[in-house]
Amino acid sequence: MSNTETQPAVQRCGASPEGAAAPRVEVLTPRDVPLGGPRAMTVRRTLPQRARSLIGAWCFADHYGPDDVSVSGGMDVAPHPHTGLQTVSWLFSGEIEHRDSLGSHAYVRPGELNLMTGGHGISHSEVSTGRTTILHGVQLWVALPEAHRHTDRDFQHYVPGPIALPGDRAAGNQAAGDGAAGDGAVEGGPVGEVRVFLGSLAGDTSPVPTFSPLLGAEIILEPHATVCLAIDTSFEHGVLVDRGEVRMADTLLSPAELGYLAPGNGTLELTNTTDSTARLVLLGGTPFGEQIVMWWNFIGRSHEDIAQAREDWMTGSRFGEVTGYDGDRLPAPELPNAPLKPRGAAR
Repeated sequence: MSNTETQPAVQRCGASPEGAAAPRVEVLTPRDVPLGGPRAMTVRRTLPQRARSLIGAWCFADHYGPDDVSVSGGMDVAPHPHTGLQTVSWLFSGEIEHRDSLGSHAYVRPGELNLMTGGHGISHSEVSTGRTTILHGVQLWVALPEAHRHTDRDFQHYVPGPIALPGDRAAGNQAAGDGAAGDGAVEGGPVGEVRVFLGSLAGDTSPVPTFSPLLGAEIILEPHATVCLAIDTSFEHGVLVDRGEVRMADTLLSPAELGYLAPGNGTLELTNTTDSTARLVLLGGTPFGEQIVMWWNFIGRSHEDIAQAREDWMTGSRFGEVTGYDGDRLPAPELPNAPLKPRGAAR
């Protein structure tokens, strides 16, 4: 499935009509989570959380770094399983070696998409390479809809090119809150760029197919720049700030925060309020419409789905073998005593 834009790539938002409220942005703050067993690195997890489980089919967002691997030790995640989901790896700096039970041996590098489909079951390992000095990026998951939850395992690699973003800059290097577009701003050439790794944005479309309508993109904004993007009104959107402070509509987001915007908006205004370059990841998709049960590395629809996946991993069936990793695979934790409950409102 491809996502086709029906609106111009970039628009000028301008002022809201008198009396009209600005789009409401919900701010999600991350929590620190150790990742990967005894040699764990710490990540900032924004999805899922109690306030919100999904944005479209995006159900998991880990943001990590910049970490000096000579101090942190880098990433070393032993072979582990996935089912019912896709993993999306996106780096800002560093390099990660990927091996999976499909036989894929690939490298995750900055600006390059690695998308792995777990489907009925896959296992993989992730290790930062000796060429890595600073490790910095995001790890994202996409829930597969019920019709495709048991699809075949797959792996895809795609390198999106940068697309220039026209917009406005605050005149006189003013703070963006005082010099937003239409108020002390000057129009000019490109004020940033976007790399679209899934879906469509700013006139560019990723060729990577998805199982539900999705958007995934990295956006760079110059100091005190404002851009207004045409977005799909049927999508809900999330903006995860990596660096800088970014105003999403009328809401200021700090680094590692994620701003959520509900469906019904045809434009998205983003302003870098700082004196340095800002970077963010934009996620979007139609509301998922299905409840999921997510535990450890599995996504199912019931406690029984998860229990069966755990048993299959521990008995060595269903998920295949990862070759080439120096070490043992990760054992699954014990299931909780209480039955696992579905999350995400069916719509």
